[in-house]
Order: sequence, then C-alpha cells, then structure tokens
Amino acid sequence: MSRILLGQSYYLRFDPKLYAAMQPYGPLGTLYAASYLRGRDHDVALFDAMLAEGEDEWERTLQLHQPRCAVLYEDNFNYLSKMCLLRMREAAWRMIAAAQRRGCVVVLCGADATDHPGEYLKNGADYVIQGEGEETLGQLMDYVEGNAQVPIENITGLCWLDPSGAERHNPPRPHLTDLDALSFPAWDLVDIPAYRDRWKVRHGHFSMNMVTTRGCPYHCNWCAKPIWGQRYNSRSPQNAAAELEWLKKSYQPDHIWFADDIFGLKPGWIEDFGNLVRSRNVAIPFKCQMRADLVKPSVVDGLKAARCETVWLGAESGSQRILDAMEKGTTVAQIYQARRMLAAAGIRVAFFLQFGYPGETRSDIDMTLQMVRELMPDDIGISISYPLPGTRFYERVRAQLGNKQNWIDSDDLAMLYHGPFPEAFYRTLYHAVHAEFRTRKGWERTRRPGPQPRPGEGTWLRTLASIPKNWLAWRTNQRRLKRFHEDPAAAILSSEAC
Repeated sequence: MSRILLGQSYYLRFDPKLYAAMQPYGPLGTLYAASYLRGRDHDVALFDAMLAEGEDEWERTLQLHQPRCAVLYEDNFNYLSKMCLLRMREAAWRMIAAAQRRGCVVVLCGADATDHPGEYLKNGADYVIQGEGEETLGQLMDYVEGNAQVPIENITGLCWLDPSGAERHNPPRPHLTDLDALSFPAWDLVDIPAYRDRWKVRHGHFSMNMVTTRGCPYHCNWCAKPIWGQRYNSRSPQNAAAELEWLKKSYQPDHIWFADDIFGLKPGWIEDFGNLVRSRNVAIPFKCQMRADLVKPSVVDGLKAARCETVWLGAESGSQRILDAMEKGTTVAQIYQARRMLAAAGIRVAFFLQFGYPGETRSDIDMTLQMVRELMPDDIGISISYPLPGTRFYERVRAQLGNKQNWIDSDDLAMLYHGPFPEAFYRTLYHAVHAEFRTRKGWERTRRPGPQPRPGEGTWLRTLASIPKNWLAWRTNQRRLKRFHEDPAAAILSSEAC
C-alpha cells in the first residue's frame, strides 16, 4: 500500500468552458513532487483530478491506497491554479475533509494555499507549504514518517499548527536554482491512454506538457507570483532536450505545450535548444508563451529549428498608455514586429488580450481592436482584468472588492472591482471581439481553401458555414456596445436579458 497519496484539486469537469474545449494536460507540478519524493525513497501514488468526474473518485482512491499522508500538491505551472477558482477551492476543502476522516496527515501546497494558509488550516489541513514545494515536502514527509533529520520548527517554507492549535509560520525557503538536478516528472503514474484518447477524439493529435523554467523576472503589476516571486531559474537546453527525447520515446506525443511563463528568456537558450533537438532528431511541434520584446531574428530561427508551431504573445492591449500603466515593459510597436517576424517564418501567433484595466477608455479598447484587425493573429485569448493577491493591481483595487474575490470557474468573467465600465459591458465586449475575430478569420480562410486544415481549424466547409452565425453575433454585440455609449442603463438591462 502507498504511504503518500498525491493529488490536486483542479477538476476539468468543474470548469465548463475548458471542459468543452477538452485540452487536458497532466498535473506537471504534482508529477515533479512525486518524482522528488521517490528520489527520497518514499512510496507514492497519484490521484489525477484533471480527468476525474468529482471528489467521490478521490475518496475511492483513498480507500484503495489507504495512505498515511494525503498531499494536495497543486500544479503551479497551470495558470488556472494561480487564479484560485472558487469551485476548485471548495473541491480542495472537501478533499481535505475526506482525507481527515480516514486519519491521514493532510498537506497542502499551491498558490491559493500560499496566499491563504490560515483558511486551509482552518478547513482541516495539518500543514501548508508556502512557495516552491519539493524540498519542504521531502523534509516534512521524513518528519511525518519518523525519519526526521530536521525538527518541524526548522523546516523552512512551512505553515503548521502547533499542539496548542496556534498557527506557526516558519521562515521561507530559498528557491531551487539547479533545475537540472530534478528528476523528470513521474508520468508513469498518469493514465496516458485516457489523455491520448480525449485529445485524439477531439483534436486528432495528442499533446503533453513540459516546463523549462520556473518563475518570471518581469514586473507586470497584475501578474501574481506566489510561488517563485520575481526569481527566474532555467534548465539547460541539454536537460530540456533530453526530456523531450525521453517523452518522444516513452509516450509518443504529437505535440508539446511548454507551460513556462516565458519560454527561452536567457540569451541564446532558444537557439541552442533548437540546434540540439534538430541534431538529435527529437523535435516535436510545440506551442509556448513569449514576450514581444524577446522576439529577435536569431530567436525566430531557433524556434523554427525546434519546430515551434505557435507562439502565444502577452499582447494585452493595443494602447501604449495601458501597457505602461500595467508596467508591462513592452511597446505596441514590438507586438507588431514580433507578429510579422514570426509569421514570416511560418510560425503561428496568438494574442492574450486583457480588457477592464483601471483607467481603460473606449479609445484604448478601440486601439486594441484595431491592432487585432491589422495583425490578424491566428488565435486570441481574452480575459477581464483579475485582481490577484500579492499584486500591485490587487492593492490598488482592494478597497473595492466585495465578498466575491475569485471567479467560480474560468468562464465567470465577473468584474471583481469597479472597472471603467459595467460588468455587462465587458461580457458584451468579450463576445463581440470573439465573434468579429471568427468572422474575419473565416473570410480569410475562404481565400485559401485547401484539403488540409491547420491545427485548431475545422474543415474548410465547416468554416464557411460558420461565417453567417459569427457575423450575426458580431453585429448584434456591436449594437449592444453602442447602446452602452448611448443609454447605459438600457444596455445593461438588454444584456442581462440575453
């Protein structure tokens, strides 16, 4: 029987928008923790909430393995875990209660637990790991198993309850710097065929996830960094290429998602990585996230050599005034240049866009829409500004936050503070921008019909058939946006009725 059961509380089933998209990725952070514990001779098992139907499956897994310790180790490489969605927090608390009933020592590690350790201790956790968790978890498990080399008071990065029930906070733990020393994630614990089946049925290919870095050194004032702060550490290109080769031989993915906050920030890293994977013949098509100001000719060459398929750029806004207010550190001109350079190399480009930042005007929004129209990225992702604990943005709007301070799921879109426009405006804007984008992409594709759709596209006939529906949604939402300018009260009522 396994002594330690690792799990996480992000259930794809509880996130309707992403469940419909069905692009599941394994809990990478949890798998790193599992491989780390194995390296310390602990016996581990995994509960993978990503494909589970609900918390009942957690209870059945507890019954199967009868662990001494139950560890909810959230995947800190998944931005949805960073968002601390209410549905997942509630799932975590129910999972804690189930483990408690079985007499397990219960441990939490993740962004929400780092920000709110007292809430998790109050709901039954025995220990909360704050920040990067592998080393702290390893020492804690030694302590729980009675093999402690370090007393509980000296295990850095730990929040716990002493025998009197008082909350204790140990000093923070220094970050890991030698990431090459970590074992590869414990993918053998994952039901790979279940993931492959879901990807193949919905998308025709199988995608897996990797990371090559931890952290981000930039200062965007809306971006939360509860785990790594401003620190940025990178694996070597050689180590990342070795993992890619191992994944290709062991699991045969058709595609890779590099889940780094920023892929290949270190000068020369992408170029070296591209040369390595090409020379070893282990390249797999992939997508990654980058900043526009990091896209240089040599970087583009390295991405192409490594078979990069899509780069997601954190564009955020087409207004330089808003980018400066966000302390983004990039320019609109760099977004234009990056898009064009990547497209010229045959690399798809997608934009993350953000609306609702404090001070944003209709003119700023129009600049963003014009940027999208002129550059026509291959895909877009739209979010509403979301205040996360630990950010300067959060502190700026903290007094405006009500009882609801987190979204229930990723499709919530609630304005959690007093934005420049009403919440209904942003919901309408969200649908209008998506509908316009899909309409324009449909028209664009009808000019280049072909038998083989690119990844993420449906058949040419399906695209053609979708144009009237998308055009109607675009025009309908455009009229609603105009009403917000002419008669805001009526527009809100009309939006709510829809």
